[in-house]
Amino acid sequence: MPSTNVIDLASHPLTGWTGPLGLPDFAAVDDSDFATVFDAALAAHQAEIDAIAGNVEPPTIANTLAAMELAGEALGRVSAIFWCKAGAHTNDQIQALERDIAPKMARHYSAIAMNAPLFARIDALYRDRAALGLDPETLRVLEKTWKRFVRSGALLDETGKARLGAINEELAGLGARFGQNVLADERDWAMFLEAGDLAGLPEFVVGAMAQAAETRGRAGSYAITLSRSIYEPFTTFSERRDLREAAWRAFTMRGQNGGATDNVDVVRRTLALRAEKARLLAYDSYAALKLDDTMAKTPDSVFALLDPVWDKAREKAAADQKELQRLAAANGGNDDIAGWDWRFWQEKLRAEKYAFDEAELKPYLQLDRVIDACFDVATRLFGITFAERQGIAAWHPDVRVFEVSNADGSYRGSFLADYFARPSKRSGAWMSSLESGYRLGDGARPVIYNVMNFAKPQPGEPALLSMDEARTLFHEFGHALHGMLTDVTWPSVSGTSVSRDFVELPSQLYEHWLTVPQVLEKHARHAATGEPMPSALIEKMLAARNFGAGFATVEFTASALVDMAYHARGEAPADPIAFEAEKLREIGMPDAIAMRHRTPHFGHVFAGDGYSAGYYSYMWSEVLDADAFSAFEETGDPFDPALAQKLRAHIYAAGGSKDPEDLYLAFRGRMPTAAAMMAKRGLA
Repeated sequence: MPSTNVIDLASHPLTGWTGPLGLPDFAAVDDSDFATVFDAALAAHQAEIDAIAGNVEPPTIANTLAAMELAGEALGRVSAIFWCKAGAHTNDQIQALERDIAPKMARHYSAIAMNAPLFARIDALYRDRAALGLDPETLRVLEKTWKRFVRSGALLDETGKARLGAINEELAGLGARFGQNVLADERDWAMFLEAGDLAGLPEFVVGAMAQAAETRGRAGSYAITLSRSIYEPFTTFSERRDLREAAWRAFTMRGQNGGATDNVDVVRRTLALRAEKARLLAYDSYAALKLDDTMAKTPDSVFALLDPVWDKAREKAAADQKELQRLAAANGGNDDIAGWDWRFWQEKLRAEKYAFDEAELKPYLQLDRVIDACFDVATRLFGITFAERQGIAAWHPDVRVFEVSNADGSYRGSFLADYFARPSKRSGAWMSSLESGYRLGDGARPVIYNVMNFAKPQPGEPALLSMDEARTLFHEFGHALHGMLTDVTWPSVSGTSVSRDFVELPSQLYEHWLTVPQVLEKHARHAATGEPMPSALIEKMLAARNFGAGFATVEFTASALVDMAYHARGEAPADPIAFEAEKLREIGMPDAIAMRHRTPHFGHVFAGDGYSAGYYSYMWSEVLDADAFSAFEETGDPFDPALAQKLRAHIYAAGGSKDPEDLYLAFRGRMPTAAAMMAKRGLA
């Protein structure tokens, strides 16, 4: 029998947020409440949708479009907390519910998209839009809403709608299963070493491995894990080729180890369903469907970007490989460079060419100081400030809470940051929000969070970052600023609600300020002495910043090309792993370099729909960000006030309120070419 308990959504901790700064009271959140609150919130949202669809009054912007945008507040709030925990601090109970709630949510939103009376009201507004006197943002929201309904099956017959709903529901379940399988492989694999196995490892790697072993109940040992924050430095510095190989094989085989966590069948079914969905909606391929509302527009445009970059990157990697073979042979190593050798000999080559290695930088890149640098750049560019608030509970004790203020001291929003790796957290780094900022109705203040996977230091020791990790922190904070600085009316175009190949512009652009000399001089301070990073070291680092560009661009671009190859076909491949291998042979993938994300653990593409047929967008946005930062370089001032104001207004604050090309043109005055990006990567 159904439960007779009535959930008061206005006061429940998951939906009625009463914590400081408008946050949820995480201390009162109980995982056992999610299922019942989700059911109540889904029912409440459905009742709101039914009321809008059944309204006997003629459709207006207020009673239809605005009412839809403001509906479902409780569902949005419980979802925000749940998906945050599912990624950043999961457990068996959360994972079981995730497998249930993902298809349930897909079913709910599919039903809304296929609600004929509701679409009829939107369609009436859309057909009459020219006579409504709408402001540009409202017009854009109306047009995007109408197109979203159509792409979600609103024009299908009842049989088509039923099939599309079933596809969406199954895809949601597959995405949840894919992500959980990768997390299980990452969580359950560790290789424990003893002191005699640590040859070549800098102290920061040894300390991180000791902490990882202690976390897994093996105090006194040292653990290699599949967190990039340990795996990559281990394979960079370890002199034990056998151990590097074992770690490399485990890392590249995540999601393809047979048994319950194997993702091959998940991928096969996902690709088949996506191809069927595209056909049902009258698109030639799933890529054509996904690219319809992007800057790129078509798969051909994507390949036109990726193919020449691939050719240059492969050429550069081949030249680098000869250098690595020379160095390995000269040092008594194996000159047949394998995947587990590349990072190791590349670091040796860097030292030979530029007289420094990444380990030299680590003491100057303390996590807290890099955070301060992120905040300082935001203050100098945009006037906002950050103050840490102690004693506010979040989803894990490691999470830090910051109050964000405008230049005049008024409250702007909240920023939460969860920096350290742990077994309950999926790998990678990301930005999301508990609440978006908008003005419609009563409005809302942004509550934005960043999640990282840095190695946690031993107690009393500072957390030290690699340069890549420091860039990642700046990157995700750039996304956070996109959400924090949003200045729009409508929730659906707030913050990062922009086309997939524009969303990485604010994040990748922000990375550039990490290596601005005055930022390094102020914030890159030695962990032990407090001395600034020597100018000679800064010069060597900047001179070497394009070192390894062939390797980095090959591993990224191969992933983007395989993603697009999967989805630009009308039919799904019967064997995705064989297809991956064949595609890599076709493009001439170097044997000694692996894709950055192989298919069985390619979470961007298969743990949900976010970057499917969209991984290219990082490079598309890189074309924009390289050109955008060159605008500051042309002024001679990386903090030029007038340009910073334009950057805020047209890039960080505008969300999806205008077409992205219009936004970029308003900031830069012209569209870019790929030349600046190729030069930035050292491939020109």
